[in-house]
Amino acid sequence: MSTVPAHPASADAPAGRSPAVPLLGLAWLHFLNDGAANFLPGILPAILVSLHTGAASASGIMAALLIGQGFQPLAGLLSDHLGGKTLTILGVSGTTLGLILVGQSSRLPSLLAALALIGVSNALFHPQSLALARSLAQKRHGAIMSVFLIGGELGRGLYPLIASLAVARFTTSSLWIVALPAVISIPFIVPLLPSLAARPADAIPIQWRRHARPAATLITYASLRSFGLYALVTYLPIIWQHDGGSLVGGASLITVLLVVGVIGNLSGGLIADHLGRRIVLVGSGVMTAVLITIYLMSFGWVLWVILGLLGITLFAAFPVSVLVGQDIFPENRSLGSGIVLGLGNSLGALFLLGFGAATSALGVHTALWILPPVALACAFLATRLSHPSRSMEAPSAKTPP
Repeated sequence: MSTVPAHPASADAPAGRSPAVPLLGLAWLHFLNDGAANFLPGILPAILVSLHTGAASASGIMAALLIGQGFQPLAGLLSDHLGGKTLTILGVSGTTLGLILVGQSSRLPSLLAALALIGVSNALFHPQSLALARSLAQKRHGAIMSVFLIGGELGRGLYPLIASLAVARFTTSSLWIVALPAVISIPFIVPLLPSLAARPADAIPIQWRRHARPAATLITYASLRSFGLYALVTYLPIIWQHDGGSLVGGASLITVLLVVGVIGNLSGGLIADHLGRRIVLVGSGVMTAVLITIYLMSFGWVLWVILGLLGITLFAAFPVSVLVGQDIFPENRSLGSGIVLGLGNSLGALFLLGFGAATSALGVHTALWILPPVALACAFLATRLSHPSRSMEAPSAKTPP
């Protein structure tokens, strides 16, 4: 890129030092954090039953989990100021504690408080950990970011199924069992992590006016994409159980969508490294619209195939959009990461609240037809994403990825 990082926190990994061990450690923490932050859809039908409430309430409960992620840009600024790895550690520890507390919550207020803790902790984790992952890249930033994100996507995909198995076998109070891997492994992983340098006092200030237009486009894109994803993972299991399926079967829909989506995470970064980022972002939006349309018109075993393909197309855009956000704010890559994931997820949660009203008026299946146009809107916005660093263009000898 033509931009120069403002401080060592964004610098490439030292030449000759393998990033494999710290990268795998970060990916494992990402697995644990995102698993603890995204298990809820797998047990949400059971929670709705225990609270004696209907499907429309699912949006509000999910929003309590997601809105806290709006703190990610602030966490990015704080990470840049402090350096180190403290926010990464606090984040994954907080999401783990929140997972345990959800299992102990028998009333709606305590449940919402536990979910809010998870959301805020998730916000603390991501900006600093994404900047840590980027700092390990000597080259091929897309591939490095894909490996890191794969850990999170596996956690997002497997934890709903694991949590549903625990709840179906025992009760929600058994969720502490799901948290054991994090409790055991966090102390061993932390010493392996790199440490970001704090932003020096004389560092280049954030050029807010220059970044305003591309940042606004990226925020809109990320918000619509997050809304579409969370509408799917919230309501597909509810439809499944409404049609007579089991709790575990509904959770497995999410697992197929997200775990197979790991292929998209990896391939999206690799394609972007070779062909440029815009083709990945636009292609993801168009194919997502097509596959959601096919899914809503299908039934039987083909649903699982479509969900797998949908996961690939959805998540191909994730590592690329994070890189775009970091490059829009080269003075503070943690902030750029926080805007893409945190603020986008938080605003997507607000859209999800409105979608809950649509499900009450139209029914869940009919309301899901809103999602193909949303995906096409994401594809259009991707064509508008640009930056002076030419970060959306295909790599060349003069502008390495």
